[in-house]
Amino acid sequence: MTSPYGSWPSPFSAASVATSSPRIDGARFVGDDIWWGESVPAEGGRVTVRSSTGREVLPAPWSARSRVHEYGGGAWTADDEGTLYFVDAQDQRVYRLPAAGEPTPLTPEGPAHGGLRWQHGRLLAVREDLTSTPRRRAIVGVPLDGSASGDPAAIRVFAEGSAFFAHPALSPDGSRIAWVQWSGDRMPWDAATVHLATVDGREVATLPSRAALQPEWVSDDALLYADDPSGRWLLHRMHLDGLSPSAPAEVIAPADADTGYGLWVLGNRWFRPLSDGRTVAIRTNGRDRVVVINTEGETRDLDVPCDGHVSVDDVRGHSVLLSGNGSHVNPGVWCVDLDSGEVTAVRGGDRVDPAWMPAAQQIDIDGAHGPVHAFAYAPANPEVSAPEDSLPPYVVLVHGGPTAHVTGATSAAIAFYTSRGIGVLDVNYGGSTGYGRAYRERLQGQWGVVDVDDVIAAAQGLADAGLADPDRIAIRGGSAGGWTVLSALVRGGVFGAGISRYGVSDLRMLAEDSHDFEAHYIESLVGPLPESEQLYIDRSPLSSAARIAVPVLLLQGEDDRVVPPSQSAAIRDALAARGIDHEYVLYPGEGHGFRRAETVVDALERELTFLGRVFGFAPRL
Repeated sequence: MTSPYGSWPSPFSAASVATSSPRIDGARFVGDDIWWGESVPAEGGRVTVRSSTGREVLPAPWSARSRVHEYGGGAWTADDEGTLYFVDAQDQRVYRLPAAGEPTPLTPEGPAHGGLRWQHGRLLAVREDLTSTPRRRAIVGVPLDGSASGDPAAIRVFAEGSAFFAHPALSPDGSRIAWVQWSGDRMPWDAATVHLATVDGREVATLPSRAALQPEWVSDDALLYADDPSGRWLLHRMHLDGLSPSAPAEVIAPADADTGYGLWVLGNRWFRPLSDGRTVAIRTNGRDRVVVINTEGETRDLDVPCDGHVSVDDVRGHSVLLSGNGSHVNPGVWCVDLDSGEVTAVRGGDRVDPAWMPAAQQIDIDGAHGPVHAFAYAPANPEVSAPEDSLPPYVVLVHGGPTAHVTGATSAAIAFYTSRGIGVLDVNYGGSTGYGRAYRERLQGQWGVVDVDDVIAAAQGLADAGLADPDRIAIRGGSAGGWTVLSALVRGGVFGAGISRYGVSDLRMLAEDSHDFEAHYIESLVGPLPESEQLYIDRSPLSSAARIAVPVLLLQGEDDRVVPPSQSAAIRDALAARGIDHEYVLYPGEGHGFRRAETVVDALERELTFLGRVFGFAPRL
């Protein structure tokens, strides 16, 4: 069958995309079972916890979601007896749910909690007072008897202040606690340190570190953590005498790859030590590899299907739980026997049909600031071909963050386009993680310059290689990616249309509205205020909206606290004033990122219809 690009019939409907791959939110061994968290799009994005027995551990309407640092993470954990501890999305209190019983609160009303961790019979958490100015945060121990539900003084505070905290870890003997901490004027991937304290809080120490992640005790006198003094996040082992280093930190199995990435959420785990001295770790250089490091520092790759945003969620004996996605499989949870190599899919992880979803091609494109890394997904449909001498339209994807990255994973949302004859290019522009600090720091002071240059270079490279129709290349992104979309449209030239999801349009407005976690983020990306105010004006797409000359689709959540609706509305009004083709959709009940199934469906169908109208093809929904 022959049909024009963009109009191919496809089995990937927007509804199937919305329900195809729920977001996995960590996994844990619990007794003889395996538990994991996952979103339920059909229930408004509620996050539940499920068991490998088929039981739903956390029933509706309860939802495990944290608001600590705005992006949350680590909203549930469990003990080996089958008791669930979770942060309720509504009131942000920690609840205890025994195997037989109802949830009961363990913390008082008011503060938010996240980063839950069950260790050595204790429940640790990161606490944040969302009402204080400046906000107060702490590493706390939560009593299990419920005494703190009405008495805040019953909470055990290990560390407290206006700094940010993450990754609490209790020493095996229970005498000391470690965590990661950073000040509000820096982001954690720029500067973060490992702190130690006695559990009584009388002594506190700071270990020499640059941008530390995830301290883990390997014994009572040794700590393992990731840090990047060399420009790559590598594993370091620090031997201790009490709270003091007894020797300089030792780098474990160095590699030209990162064990770690931007600390946006509290639940990520990039490595886990095993009781026999081995360590399972992620190494990222574009895609992820999972390796086992033995006691001599020798490594071997694990043959696992996941190679994107992999989290080492839990270990027990010689078994490890991994969650993530892959270039040949759907997102899932896997249990891996490190000795036999046996891999068992616990949830999801189905292999995709390569005829419909071939693996993305990892490509590098020469840009103004050096190589630009990207993943290309060519149109693929085993039942249809395009007319000879025709080229496909393409959508260039721009991830948010901007300190984040994409991995070339399979995606029903991408197959939604490629199966219809629309190519996709997913770009890791300068500033992205996964390629070392130097690549990440390209964006410092250059947001709106480097990212725009890189996505334009990537799109132009597609056209120059004869892979894409140069007159039918669109750009699509959300949040910080939406900023790059609008900035690229202001620049003009290569893109024939733009789709901005809750995108930033005015830097000064963003600086005023920015929540506490990112209060100073924009200073590193652009410059400090008020000294750099003119730069904020000049770089903002809203200031130059008169230069946008192509159609734009604007999608926005009404309850977005990170990028409020006023940002998209301002661009809408500027486009309307000049009669520029545009569409604006405001979704009630949605925040920063669309979670509800009906929103996902509507947004995808609107995007496809928009592209068809602009680029002259008749899409089949």
